Amino acid sequence: MVRRKLPIGIQSFRAIREDGCYYVDKTPLIHQLAFGGRHYFLSRPRRFGKSLLLDTMRELFAGNEPLFRGLDIHNRWDWKDKFPVLRLSFGAKYNEPGDLAGNVRTQLAIIERNAGIDPAPEDMNGPDRLQVLLGSLRQKTGKQVVVLVDEYDKPILDALEDPELARTNRDYLRGFYGVVKDSAEHVRFVFVTGVSMFSKVSLFSGLNNLDDISLDPRYSSVCGYTDGDLDTVFAPELPGLDRDEIRRWYNGYNWRGDEKIYNPFDALLLFAKREFRSHWFETGTPHFLYRLLLEQGEDPLKLEHQPIPADMLSKFDVDDIDLRAVMFQTGYLTIADEEREGLKTLFALKFPNEEVRHSFSGGLLAHLGRESYDDLKRTNGLLELLARNDFTGFAELLGAHLSGIPHQWRDAGGRLGRYESHHAAMLYMSFCSVGADLRVEDAGSRGRADLVLFHGGQVFVLELKMREESENADAALERAMAQMRERGYAEKYRARGEPVHLLGLVFNREERHPPAIRAERP
Repeated sequence: MVRRKLPIGIQSFRAIREDGCYYVDKTPLIHQLAFGGRHYFLSRPRRFGKSLLLDTMRELFAGNEPLFRGLDIHNRWDWKDKFPVLRLSFGAKYNEPGDLAGNVRTQLAIIERNAGIDPAPEDMNGPDRLQVLLGSLRQKTGKQVVVLVDEYDKPILDALEDPELARTNRDYLRGFYGVVKDSAEHVRFVFVTGVSMFSKVSLFSGLNNLDDISLDPRYSSVCGYTDGDLDTVFAPELPGLDRDEIRRWYNGYNWRGDEKIYNPFDALLLFAKREFRSHWFETGTPHFLYRLLLEQGEDPLKLEHQPIPADMLSKFDVDDIDLRAVMFQTGYLTIADEEREGLKTLFALKFPNEEVRHSFSGGLLAHLGRESYDDLKRTNGLLELLARNDFTGFAELLGAHLSGIPHQWRDAGGRLGRYESHHAAMLYMSFCSVGADLRVEDAGSRGRADLVLFHGGQVFVLELKMREESENADAALERAMAQMRERGYAEKYRARGEPVHLLGLVFNREERHPPAIRAERP
């Protein structure tokens, strides 16, 4: 097996092919797109290969045949049929008024110059200039134009903390993209990519003929790698790496296809550095999502496995931001399951893999000021005490660990502060941040356990309760244990052949007190 260069950070199809890098052949899907329709939209998280996909399309429609030798599409493409390509990328910064219009003006001027077309008057606005350019390219070449747009949404995302500027940029882009539809006679193929799924009403009303393939099972792997890709294309890189750990750490993205998907950036960095780390997550901490979670009073425990309507996943606009939709679009959640309820499709979401679960939880704790060395040390201490079945010691250390619940949770509508959920959320995120194997509200045949921890060859099923004002600790503990017994929480895990412990934890509303605890081996 011959090892090749790893195309880390390379978005040029030509560079990958000419430099002899590994390349996962996406041309079968590109061929299907090119002859299956004319106007497409694709949403994928950052660093998933969207720019490389567009550059591959650019080289293909431009007819650069040598680059495609040995690939699936080579013998299925008419290389004599070459098209002018208008590619726009909105990768710049758009934090100030006028940034977007200035960037569009610069990009169109460069395209005009490279195509040998007389430049438009400087005072012509962007949409008008685009319309003239499309007609000029058609007239000059006698061929319809291929329009490729990368990071279409960045001018809006950059300005989300300035809603007025975000709306201004959105309205500008709406008119700009509308020109493409109005120039349909000059356009052969359109492909638009970005991270978010802005509704067609808010942004693409001028280009409402886009076919959104973001959740089309046929194109689920158009960006990213599959298990089969790693086992074949990257086979020379696998020796010395635990294949199951690769899956656990990095596989798991699901856009309704037959196979789960890897983020290419993670896979390539793993092969280069030969260590399991949060390669993708470390390139962009989602502070915006942490702030949104606190502002909307969302319980971190409820991010996963709560059914939501499918159309919610594309519910995103400047004035209407749904946390779980944004987390899905940006790659921090993915589809776990789907079901039909009447005429509606419902999706349950989950963290895609160990990297994201571990890093998102740790990042949220850090955002709350709770990821100090002492916090991490206490979390590992909690795991050690459970492994030794020292449940009294576990409760005492847990009381210290959970003291001083971040005020942001209690201030977020008061919802979390009144119940046991903020204790459960802190415990959940703490365990996730050190890579513990944990399940949240794991469903059995008759109910859902709050937390289930697999550690040290044992299973710990935790039920957390807040003691009622008129209730003593023993009564509250019995209430927790009775619920676990009656609903058969232990039954689901007996087949593992490991000891199963039912742990009832009852919290006092005075945070300085450790929880009361009771343990049973059913």
